[in-house]
Amino acid sequence: MSRIKNTFAELAKNGRKGLIPFITAGDPSPAITVQLMHALVRGGADIIELGVPFSDPMADGPVIQRASERALKHGVGLIDVLQCVREFRASNKITPVVLMGYANPIERMGIELFVSESANAGVDGVLVVDYPPEECVAYAACMKKHGLDVIFLLAPTSTDQRIAQVAQIASGYVYYVSLKGVTGNNAIDLSEVNRMLPKIKQHVQVPVAVGFGVRDAATAKLISHVADAVVIGSRIIQEIETHDANLAPDLMLTSVQDFLSTVRQAMNQ
Repeated sequence: MSRIKNTFAELAKNGRKGLIPFITAGDPSPAITVQLMHALVRGGADIIELGVPFSDPMADGPVIQRASERALKHGVGLIDVLQCVREFRASNKITPVVLMGYANPIERMGIELFVSESANAGVDGVLVVDYPPEECVAYAACMKKHGLDVIFLLAPTSTDQRIAQVAQIASGYVYYVSLKGVTGNNAIDLSEVNRMLPKIKQHVQVPVAVGFGVRDAATAKLISHVADAVVIGSRIIQEIETHDANLAPDLMLTSVQDFLSTVRQAMNQ
């Protein structure tokens, strides 16, 4: 059983919902990324989404765009991201890590090499924003061969046909984008989430995570009543931005951990 499948099985067994925080590898600096990953685990993360820096992150709002820009200024690329996962795996063999990013860096490395190196590094799944299911059959087959989960986005505008297409290929979980637009752009539409999730679950057999608008513990708690997991990214990046990682890295790590702990506690209630 994959780490992601095992994690959701354990959550279900204990009557809990998953908490999936997102950070961008290399932000605010390459040296602190692995420390941040461990801080997220201490704060209650069940799965970590690790962003691959990209110069044109079309699905991301200004907060995560800034994170990518900071990482790129440090020269962080896909190889560096995989090294972060290797270092994290040196002391954490349990928490699943999902890479989230765009097709261009993967295409440049080559799909076969990327997938094999990801598996060797300890990656559990990959979400490629601009890989629609009908255009990534070879990629999905390669991922399956190496035991990695293929994760897709669904949106409020997704048709039954699109949901069915994703259901045929998706593994690990699917990520429901709770709003129209980019990450961190608006408040989440809970009524739309409540309407769409039963529709998605008619087709999709894997867990459904909800993100793209979760900014506080109260919202995460409400979403956890209907979703299998909650994804939170922009708000964590903002927490990172409020501290100077060069002057007070421990304070930044504690702040991120404490914020995530409040979300975890609210969801547990």
